[in-house]
Amino acid sequence: MTSKLGVAIVGAGIGGLSAALALGARGIDVTVFEEAEAPREAGAGISIPPNAARLLKRTRLRDAIENITTRSQGLTLRRSQGEPVSRPGAPTPQSYQILRIELLDMLLSVTERKVRFGHRCIAVDETFTGARLTFANGTFCDADVVIGADGIHSIVQQAIGLTARPTSEGIIAYRGLVRSEKLPWSTELRGLNVWMGDGCSFICFPVSQGKLINIVAFVPTPRDMEETWFAPGDVGTLAGKYKGWDAPVCNLIAALDQTFCWGIYDRPPFPYWSKGPVTLLGDAAHPMVPHFGQGAGQAIEDGFALAILLEHAGRDEIPERLQAYQKLRLERASRVQDASRLAGQFYRSWSDDPSGQADRMRDWMSAAEWIFPYDAETAALGLL
Repeated sequence: MTSKLGVAIVGAGIGGLSAALALGARGIDVTVFEEAEAPREAGAGISIPPNAARLLKRTRLRDAIENITTRSQGLTLRRSQGEPVSRPGAPTPQSYQILRIELLDMLLSVTERKVRFGHRCIAVDETFTGARLTFANGTFCDADVVIGADGIHSIVQQAIGLTARPTSEGIIAYRGLVRSEKLPWSTELRGLNVWMGDGCSFICFPVSQGKLINIVAFVPTPRDMEETWFAPGDVGTLAGKYKGWDAPVCNLIAALDQTFCWGIYDRPPFPYWSKGPVTLLGDAAHPMVPHFGQGAGQAIEDGFALAILLEHAGRDEIPERLQAYQKLRLERASRVQDASRLAGQFYRSWSDDPSGQADRMRDWMSAAEWIFPYDAETAALGLL
């Protein structure tokens, strides 16, 4: 009987842990190596879109997702002064909103035995039987397959000869959380709420069963900013950027105790993701601007597609299977990258040009029509 494949994942973020969940469910031996000593609190809410939610709900996390997430009640668009913006077409498919740390804890609850914290990968080398990971603490790991889920500054990405070339969008994103009890009217917020103005946009949605309101504010900047979720921002500066906007926007900003900001950078698609027994997923493979809320969703799709393609694979089939994964996922993720870029332009370019906005809205809505219904497992099965 052929022994199990041994898979090593670098990075215990949403993508890495989702991949570990999906691979383990299909009988593949997985170990996840994470640089941090413990999960880090990012202080941010994220959306699990329909294309990712359907995959997670096929696992033993189904009940947990229903218990700790906040179901979306659709999407509301407004101009900066609060005037509603109508959207033709079908209702927005259901998504889930959740704190990032809550999603990580949920994933860790079913994968923690597979995770090794305090392991900073410093090298990835191909061997005769697979690949070897070397860590800063002096240890190493041999695996049949190595998956780089180590983000935008990926060591695994560099090991297979790729170099990212980021370009600033000229945008800073401010993040923050407001306790709903501070603003009693905020309990009436449902789903995703977006205010759009020239150069700026403002997004909020409830998380933690409505106890918290997550906000994300995108404002232009002439200077480059660090790509991190942990850089402190100034609430007063943020408030000044939205002076005169709709009252709920101003009230939410005023209720912030603190905010964090990071620069938004765009990157072109990589020409490849896989080399021999090594491949990439999530931000290491396809970092994208956040305007379509698909960063986590695409990482989850990657992991579930990989699990389908590696199940029952012999060791001599690994390079071929990873090339199939690359072919399947690179094209789709590249399209989603482009759609995310266009969504940001739509949100921040609201003007008095109704014809131009109609075109941008049509492009934005048409992207949702092919992004949300996609089933990564079904697509991967079609390659076998």
